[in-house]
Amino acid sequence: MGHNKSRKFKNHHAQGQSSRTNQLNREDESLPADPETEDETSMVVSKIQLAMWDFGQCDVKRCTGRKLARFGLLKELRVGNGFGGIALSPVGQQCISREDSELIKRKGLAVVDCSWARLDDVPFTKLKCAAPRLLPWLVAANPVNYGRPCELSCVEALSAGLIICGEVENGELLLSKFKWGHSFLSLNRELLKAYSKCENSAEIINVQNSWLSEQSSKIPKAVPKEEVVGDEVHSEDEGSDDGLPPLERNVNHMTLDESDTESE
Repeated sequence: MGHNKSRKFKNHHAQGQSSRTNQLNREDESLPADPETEDETSMVVSKIQLAMWDFGQCDVKRCTGRKLARFGLLKELRVGNGFGGIALSPVGQQCISREDSELIKRKGLAVVDCSWARLDDVPFTKLKCAAPRLLPWLVAANPVNYGRPCELSCVEALSAGLIICGEVENGELLLSKFKWGHSFLSLNRELLKAYSKCENSAEIINVQNSWLSEQSSKIPKAVPKEEVVGDEVHSEDEGSDDGLPPLERNVNHMTLDESDTESE
């Protein structure tokens, strides 16, 4: 499918735009209803070409990539279509970093839309991409996989890639199309800031591993079953530990640069 820019920007009449906006709002209430904001968002993000290989494994109503496509913010690719920019893919040998920023500006950023439960069914090696890249450790905030490490939706993956490469505004604009988008920034703000300062993949990996090691040391070790400490008996059933860093509670719309300190 071609990247039809004329369809995105040609019609700016109030009546036509209002009709299109109403139709999109009926399809997904999580998308903004303000036509002016919608136009402004599309024009800014369109400076960087975004694309997606869609394998049709996800729930159409919940697919964030398809929603972005309906807004004209990315183009859909077929398996045989090549992509000359950066592609977020498990076959990558290094993490996305600021080293990739120039290629993203020239050729764009792509993502693979598939189900995390069916990764073995996806022919990643058949996807023709010039520069496959991995994403570093991040926590999902989408309603399907909230709180799960690395299981990001298409919009979260694209946004993270853009932010890491210095395109913070574009990354935040993508997330703003979803009511829960700010939660992704809130959960990952510290890491995204650290990743965005890294110049290459090696630095990204070092930041990731250091952060995970630090977080693991903060998690108290599980007390063995029936171990007596003082006058109390502690059991394994008293509380659970899944080995993951604690997640923030998200109550307000946030951006990457907002303060991490909550008012008491």
